[in-house]
Amino acid sequence: MPVPAKVASRLAAGLKKFQPILAAAKARDVNESDTVVVVTDVLHEVFGYDKYSEMVRGTFCDLAIKLEGGLQLLIEVKAIGLELKESHVKQAVDYAANQGTDWVALTNGAVWRVYKVAFTKPIEHELVVELDLTALSHRNDQHIELLWLIAKEGWQKAGLGD
Repeated sequence: MPVPAKVASRLAAGLKKFQPILAAAKARDVNESDTVVVVTDVLHEVFGYDKYSEMVRGTFCDLAIKLEGGLQLLIEVKAIGLELKESHVKQAVDYAANQGTDWVALTNGAVWRVYKVAFTKPIEHELVVELDLTALSHRNDQHIELLWLIAKEGWQKAGLGD
């Protein structure tokens, strides 16, 4: 699905802006709560979610995306210097299962992994997209399309589900 030009421009500009921010945060080895602040800004400035009405700081997870009145995506954030592990995925999937949410993201700010949760017995999850914001190019259309999958506009068009 082609990314609208206005959205592609925002994604490219946001990626270009946040790559040095993420690199500096990693170099300083910022903690989890500081990483959440950066992730919140990325969600707002790059992915296009409204900080005040569509992003929720959760008690059951670090952040959540709420669109059209429903929880769409739970986001578990780890410190930027931490390598994402299977135990982190399990924690995030458990949160999603408890909330009845089909989608969960695990991120350390730089690496983003989005999983589809299957409500089977036992609960299963499938990695749908993984991207490293520090390794993407703002000039590469395929990289912009990957970002679009997580962006608000892509989410509303069910890009990940397709």
